[in-house]
Amino acid sequence: MNVYDKAYELAEALKQGDEAKALKAALQAVEADPDAKRMMDDFRERQAELQQQIMSGEEPSPGEMEKMNKLYEVISLNPHVSRLFEAERRFSVIFDDVNRIMSDSLRSIVE
Repeated sequence: MNVYDKAYELAEALKQGDEAKALKAALQAVEADPDAKRMMDDFRERQAELQQQIMSGEEPSPGEMEKMNKLYEVISLNPHVSRLFEAERRFSVIFDDVNRIMSDSLRSIVE
């Protein structure tokens, strides 16, 4: 058994799964809607700035976090954006589950 072949098989299975297909469709719908795309681009830019701030050791102010939460709520009113957020969440759950399964299974090597 070749581990790399199995890794590619797993990646393909993830790509062919319903969650990945729903994510791709949701992304395409946002891209096709200029308002949704603009809102998502702005949100992702602000999100990246906050993540950069956190990674540099700075704690975002409560005001900044409140502003992001409100922005999330507002853009989630757009059905395309809402569908995208839900599709991202579902795919993330699957991806995290696969990572957890692999980590748990490999833990016995170092114990």
